[in-house]
Amino acid sequence: MSTTINANKDHIVFGVFIPQGWKMELVSITDPVAKWDKAVEIAQLAEKLGYDSIWVYDHFHNVPRPAHEAVFECWTVMAAISQRTTKIRLGQMVGCNLYREPSLLAKITSTIDVISGGRLDWGIGAGWYENECRGYGYDFPEPKVRIAMLRECVEIVRSMWTQEETNYDGKYYKLVRGNCDPKPLQKPHPPIWIGGGGEQLTLRVVARYADYSNFGGSPEDFARKREILKGHCVAVGRDESEIRKTWSPDVFIRRTEKELKADGVINLGANTFEEWQKTNLVGTVEQVVEKVQTYVDLGCSGFIPWCKDYPSTESVELFAEVMNHFR
Repeated sequence: MSTTINANKDHIVFGVFIPQGWKMELVSITDPVAKWDKAVEIAQLAEKLGYDSIWVYDHFHNVPRPAHEAVFECWTVMAAISQRTTKIRLGQMVGCNLYREPSLLAKITSTIDVISGGRLDWGIGAGWYENECRGYGYDFPEPKVRIAMLRECVEIVRSMWTQEETNYDGKYYKLVRGNCDPKPLQKPHPPIWIGGGGEQLTLRVVARYADYSNFGGSPEDFARKREILKGHCVAVGRDESEIRKTWSPDVFIRRTEKELKADGVINLGANTFEEWQKTNLVGTVEQVVEKVQTYVDLGCSGFIPWCKDYPSTESVELFAEVMNHFR
């Protein structure tokens, strides 16, 4: 059995994160089993509403600092949710390369693709959360080393997905006769999403290996990074249009501006409601439709937002209305 996806390149991808505790969004629910039930509820609701995909973060403790509040681990969540859904795709925005050997990632991802019936979107990044690395005993090398490790990781995983055996002699990773069976169902392999907007190093890796690039930012930032990505693609001899560009902002939607201001929650790091609204999908349904269109016009073909009002389902339900404007 093999599976191919997204044959229609004009199709705009709409996904949504499910709650898993990283941003303290489940703190109002005291029982850890009830917290998990909420994650499953949102995943199944997103599938019912017609979203293309659901997503999780790859983190171990809370942000901006550990708070002894439950955080469900990325890949165990993916495995479990794959058995509680049937059609919706399953992604990570994005996996941290520092936390698992590439060979193990190849085994995990191929397993998830098989047990989900070919629904994996593999997200991977170089890693950035130094506090978490220190807390869990992982090394945290300088940025250029982390990105070089990311490049080797993608090479290894793609090889183990597609080759009978993998031998790899890299600077950071070495494999001798690495086996990965079963292979993923999707052919030639599951889509590779690379997260991060580093203009000189990360986007160079994106140009060579990614099917999707997630970098976001303001419209001006998005346009600039896309132009830089085009330059990297020219350098490696690749057509930039083959790489789909995506954005993962906060989403917070209400029916009226009055409700929006009354219920609004300030984003981490933002100073004012207006500042938060300017750089995220915050508004009424009509306002968010307009903002999504702005990014579509800039070449964005995927939106994977975080619902700022979890555990409420209001934004996830209203963003589905936004999605339906583009169907």
